[in-house]
Amino acid sequence: MPQAYENAGVSVEAGYEVVKRIKSHVARTDRLGVVSGIGGFGGLFDLASLNYKEPVLISGTDGVGTKLVIAKLMGKHDTIGVDCVAMCVNDVVAQGAQPLFFLDYIACGKNDPAVLEQVVSGVADGCVQAGAALIGGETAEMPGMYDEDEYDLAGFTVGCVERSAIVDGSAIAEGDVLIGLPSTGVHSNGFSLVRKALFEQAGYTVETRLPELGDRTLGDVLLTPTKIYVKALMPLFEAGLVHGVAHITGGGFIENVPRMLPEGLAARIELGSWPVPPIFDVIERAGSVDHMEMFNIFNMGIGMVVAVPADREDEVMNLLANAGEQGYRIGSVVARGSDGVELA
Repeated sequence: MPQAYENAGVSVEAGYEVVKRIKSHVARTDRLGVVSGIGGFGGLFDLASLNYKEPVLISGTDGVGTKLVIAKLMGKHDTIGVDCVAMCVNDVVAQGAQPLFFLDYIACGKNDPAVLEQVVSGVADGCVQAGAALIGGETAEMPGMYDEDEYDLAGFTVGCVERSAIVDGSAIAEGDVLIGLPSTGVHSNGFSLVRKALFEQAGYTVETRLPELGDRTLGDVLLTPTKIYVKALMPLFEAGLVHGVAHITGGGFIENVPRMLPEGLAARIELGSWPVPPIFDVIERAGSVDHMEMFNIFNMGIGMVVAVPADREDEVMNLLANAGEQGYRIGSVVARGSDGVELA
């Protein structure tokens, strides 16, 4: 067999092996609407099989940023795919959409089938959690662009919602209650600051153990996968209880909460109304970060903020509990002052 491509640093055989290894993981994500498995030039999905009356497609794409550095330092690659799925599906579910399918993109310096299988297994885990099918993807081996042990990961998802059920924040009114859904930790934002504060300034390593983090290493805590909120939020949408949703990603509370608010309204967030995971105290102390600035960078323990009518709060909490989710009343919607978010 000609070796020109191999001599250039790209292994066609390794690419074939990756596809062979990931087929069982892809199969776990099968759902109604999937027309064909992986291997074609495009992923096929039959929207008509879902019987929407006025379907609106909502799409999202994202990566996991420099959290990949933590995975590399830990030599653990089987959860980072969950993060990739979460960052995408949490965005589309914030507008009321049920994620339908997902595609991933992996770029690497050298195709290591064992590592890439770990990555895709995490992607499949995330898709199962979100109820989305993994219907395609791409692995690009790019020697000269990436070092041999480096890779990058990004994803793309499409969800669907009835036009009449789109959650765009327009129904939010003064007096609405803000319910916070807890995060699993840092999720996948702010890791450039995380690494600078913890590893450069404080001199910690991924193997460091700190009393406030219990029996887990710092690396284990940081690598905790981003929570996927689809199954917690869908019952609220179906019951017509949600006026607006904010996914707390990069930019923290300050940037993301106002994205769901109509003109003239603001969010009053009551600090201390939910438990803040100790990893944030560790980052704040190690990096000498101003406490209020932390809310402009990180999720601080709240991954989703949901605006609901005050007189339906109990219903919301009950549905969340039925879905195995904890909810916290973290504030309310008020007439707008000078800022979109008031941290009190």
